[in-house]
Amino acid sequence: MPIIVNLDVMLARRKVKSKELAERVGISETNLSLLKQGHVKGIRFATLEAICRELKCQPGELLEYRVDRYPAGSEG
Repeated sequence: MPIIVNLDVMLARRKVKSKELAERVGISETNLSLLKQGHVKGIRFATLEAICRELKCQPGELLEYRVDRYPAGSEG
């Protein structure tokens, strides 16, 4: 999938631990970890909003669209 999740980068920039963010946002550490790794098919806008609020960032700082992630003809 050409959507890249940069949550780990933003956590490092804000010096916030995953556990702390999960507690503040109200999701499990497991679900936050899956999101960080890009192993989710979707995210609720309410969760995205809460993450952005807590990290003081925009959704575009967390999510990136990369067309060239896979070579032509490949599905990854």
